[in-house]
Amino acid sequence: MDESTQPGSVPEENNPISGLTAPSGPPVGFTTPAAEFKPVAPLTERRANESIFWIERTRIQPNPYQPRREFDEASLKDLAESIRTHGMLQPILVSRVEVETPRGMEVKYQLIAGERRLRAAGLAGMEQVPVIIKKEPTDRMKLELALIENVQREDLNPIERAKAFRQLIDDFKLMQREVAERVGKSREMVANTLRLLSLPIDMQQAIADGKMTEGHARAVLMVGDNLELQRQIFNQIMSGKLTVRETENEARRLSGRTLTPRKRFGSPGDPETRDWQSKLQELLGTKVLVQKIGDRGKIVIEFYSDEELRAIIDKVLQERGDAVQSDKGKGVRRAEGFTE
Repeated sequence: MDESTQPGSVPEENNPISGLTAPSGPPVGFTTPAAEFKPVAPLTERRANESIFWIERTRIQPNPYQPRREFDEASLKDLAESIRTHGMLQPILVSRVEVETPRGMEVKYQLIAGERRLRAAGLAGMEQVPVIIKKEPTDRMKLELALIENVQREDLNPIERAKAFRQLIDDFKLMQREVAERVGKSREMVANTLRLLSLPIDMQQAIADGKMTEGHARAVLMVGDNLELQRQIFNQIMSGKLTVRETENEARRLSGRTLTPRKRFGSPGDPETRDWQSKLQELLGTKVLVQKIGDRGKIVIEFYSDEELRAIIDKVLQERGDAVQSDKGKGVRRAEGFTE
């Protein structure tokens, strides 16, 4: 049954529902009665000029770029119950596509964001769902929107979030700082989350399953890439013997570290060098640590993939090339009798 024959509905192109008032009976799109219906939530200022339409749920195809493959059944059932009671409070984002069928071209819709809500709507018995139709999104936009929606969800486990960050970096050639800006997180949070992917697969699975906290995992990473020490600490965590603080102390003990802090470049007593360190981080889009003792020191630049390393090197070489060109220009001006 399409929009034109669904009881109480009108063709989708003439069926915007912004500013709905609650109907007297069950909400449009339901096949089972709902105890109470509340309309789609008011549009935000960002979507003030976008219309919401009701379309048949079965006409919405999955997003082929959806990075999330597993959905918690208990959570979906809870959401379905909420939809039965209160209606769907947030529309689904789709794009319009034409599909060739034996009967000719047929209009369908491809999901961009909101797969969890779409699945729950099916469990709730909804035949139609509220959508916003995005005009001609690119494949890149579909993937980025799906990833960002996932990252901004609070129920993602740390490994799912880390993999989404990694996909944004790999597929869109973004730096950590750019990922942080897109998902509304700090660059430090993005960097720390990405580090979880350097752990062995079974440890990542323990994090995903909630058997090891993210705090414990970061403590394991304090021993570097020493797999033997990582395994030793991990086994103690799994036996329930260590708190996060105890895990940190154990990691320091095993790696021979002391609690005495190193004298670092950019300390509170040296605001000028701290500013330089901050500028380096902003330029390279990743964490930079500058350490200095006396007149000597070192600069440590963090990266988490070959692609990110190449991007950092490209930026350094680009800056160097710009500086060389600038120096050449100054030389030409001096030769012509100009002064800076």
